Amino acid sequence: MKRTTPAIGPLFYFGTSIVLGLYFTFAAVQGAFGLFNRVQIEAEITTLVATRDTLQVELAEVENKTRRLSDDYLDLDLLDERARYILGLARPDEIIIR
Repeated sequence: MKRTTPAIGPLFYFGTSIVLGLYFTFAAVQGAFGLFNRVQIEAEITTLVATRDTLQVELAEVENKTRRLSDDYLDLDLLDERARYILGLARPDEIIIR
């Protein structure tokens, strides 16, 4: 009666291959450069782009008001509106109702 020992080489090879495959699959999904992180970064990009666009509109408004209140181009209506709003000024012939 002849005993045969099971071949450990192929078993080790396939076991290592399966473990490495599982590791790389997990890293591709959950890792620092994985799919979940990519979705999160893309959502953050969308939010930041929307914030940037809002800030660009606000900046354009402030630049327009600054230009209209500058020495080169003075908009008297805007100056009157700002003085009334910020300083609480009113003309002597006006009646203030609160």
